[in-house]
Amino acid sequence: MDCPRFELISKYTDESLIPHRATEGSAGYDFVVAEDTIVPSYNHILEILEDKIVYSHISSVDNPLFSLNDISDITKKFNLKPTLVPTGVKAYIPIPQNQYLQLSIRSSCPLKNWLILANGVGIIDADYYNNPDNEGHIYFQIINLFPEDIILHKGDKIGQGVFLNYNLTENDYENPKIITKRTGGFGSTDK
Repeated sequence: MDCPRFELISKYTDESLIPHRATEGSAGYDFVVAEDTIVPSYNHILEILEDKIVYSHISSVDNPLFSLNDISDITKKFNLKPTLVPTGVKAYIPIPQNQYLQLSIRSSCPLKNWLILANGVGIIDADYYNNPDNEGHIYFQIINLFPEDIILHKGDKIGQGVFLNYNLTENDYENPKIITKRTGGFGSTDK
């Protein structure tokens, strides 16, 4: 049987980056940071936003509302986003076994280190593997709620991944909106 597996992306050679389970009863594979990464404080990001946001993006000065497109434009313009923490690995998941890799932050990260996963739970699809944009490199999107910047050092445990099964609906393959092949990397299916 073809099983999921982790592999290093070509940029890295350190085998200690390959996720592993800590105990026999562990469901999750521990991910570590592939290289020193600074995670800016959310407070610093808010200061930048307050200094730079132009009120032309706001629908009403009295009641500032932003559309998803407004936020996307601001994020791109000022390069403000969660920190993408590199793991140095990719996950091979056999197709069509209806499996994916679910990423979660370590439970101690918010409790002890004020770090949260920006998207709550990350989902790595089987067709993310070896995509043309980034070779399927798995990143953790991290937000730092501590008042100051935090540095993550190479080898720090940051999260875990669990391989899970999913089901398809009866009419799934009749859906004309389904794209049969991934054309990009991180965040490419949000178009």
